[in-house]
Amino acid sequence: MLDFIVKGGVVLWIIMALSVAGLAIIIERLLYFRSIKVDEDKLFQRVKASVEKGHFDEAMSICDNNESPLSALIKVGIEYRSYPEAAQKEVLKDAAAQEVPRLERNVSALGTIAHIAPLLGLLGTVTGTMEAFGVLGRFGAVADPSILAAGVSEALITTVGGIIVAVPAVIFYNYLVTKVNLILLKMENQVTALVLMINSGKRRGLGALAAAKASAAGDDA
Repeated sequence: MLDFIVKGGVVLWIIMALSVAGLAIIIERLLYFRSIKVDEDKLFQRVKASVEKGHFDEAMSICDNNESPLSALIKVGIEYRSYPEAAQKEVLKDAAAQEVPRLERNVSALGTIAHIAPLLGLLGTVTGTMEAFGVLGRFGAVADPSILAAGVSEALITTVGGIIVAVPAVIFYNYLVTKVNLILLKMENQVTALVLMINSGKRRGLGALAAAKASAAGDDA
């Protein structure tokens, strides 16, 4: 294995460094998406039950115990519940936009690795071939094939290395991009539902307060 790496030359070392960086990004992103994965329907219903009772602090506590983009949106919506509905929608849209950098973190870097790895492999192919032809240019006929084999090996090894790194990088890049787009689409669709839920709870809370005041006034009379 070490001999294989040595024959690949400097370009192969660069490709290997990219493979390590790409693997680190993939693992970090998979762990991140796993950490924010929650049962969104269950979370929404639990928060809705608390909001409809006017228990906004309880709803905030539920969100704090379930870290996810949806819980972050709900918290913002509850914090701005006193605003008009149109203003709430704008605030929630801004909050959803602020989640984008966290969701897309390092994904573009993985895409860059996927694109440049095969190009580096091609570069190694070119430099290896140039080395082989350079030997022929200096010595003409070469009696020892091993002299030419070094350049040819570098050319083939770097090509293989670039492809090996690029294929999984492309697969996971496309997977992560799709994952991010689905989350963002869900968040956009949840904005209206959140506004309706929060204002429904707010109206219920005001109605209950008015009924309590009316009852108290009746008792005083």
